[in-house]
Amino acid sequence: MKALVILPTYNEIGNLAPMVEAILSQGDMFDVLVIDDGSPDGTGLLADHLKETHSERVEVIHRQGKLGLATAYLTGFRYGLQRGYEFLFEMDADFSHNPEYLPHFIETMQREGADVVLGSRYVAGGGAVRWPWYRKLISRGGSFYASKMLGVSVRDLTGGFKCFRSSVLEALKLDSIQASGYGFQIEMTYRAIEAGFKVVEMPIIFEERREGQSKMSPAIFMEAFWMVAKMRAQHVAEEAPELERLRP
Repeated sequence: MKALVILPTYNEIGNLAPMVEAILSQGDMFDVLVIDDGSPDGTGLLADHLKETHSERVEVIHRQGKLGLATAYLTGFRYGLQRGYEFLFEMDADFSHNPEYLPHFIETMQREGADVVLGSRYVAGGGAVRWPWYRKLISRGGSFYASKMLGVSVRDLTGGFKCFRSSVLEALKLDSIQASGYGFQIEMTYRAIEAGFKVVEMPIIFEERREGQSKMSPAIFMEAFWMVAKMRAQHVAEEAPELERLRP
């Protein structure tokens, strides 16, 4: 079994080296793909150095300019699928996601027969530490809104620490993914559920980043808000013909 941990980076020079080392220390099955969006602080150069140091287990993709979280993960998914990885992870590079959870994702996936495992802050045993109250409110409120609008039981739809089986990503038609920001997290999970895959939430403790500044902004939040409304409208439109057919 081989797993690819995808790390999108932008100005993460203080976090990247210890993060990569921590991931690799979780076991030989875990490789790392750094996707750097032209970080002006030298993160991309550091990533190249880490690749030289760990030539068999670290790869780097450089992109010109800040192209966004969703496109970074989609690039990483395609890279991993082309190279035959069985498990593909989304993970932040700033230590808000603890690398020690990585083996537990695989264990949960195998034990539960899951196709997608979400690192969840909002199931028993999960949580967030060193977060101001307004961040907690936005996160919990966003997940609650999305789950109710989309009619799914997942508690933490906005979380960004997750593992997919390759078969899920092959089935989801990555070119059709619409969201560009944090709405991407909601869309990927929702599409997996709609396609009939088993999604399981695993408790994690989310921590505030160690170094640098958060990438969250009002624009990112609003993009996710409208993306959920759009997905709900599409779902209703797709259901309408079937309901009409079943009407006596």
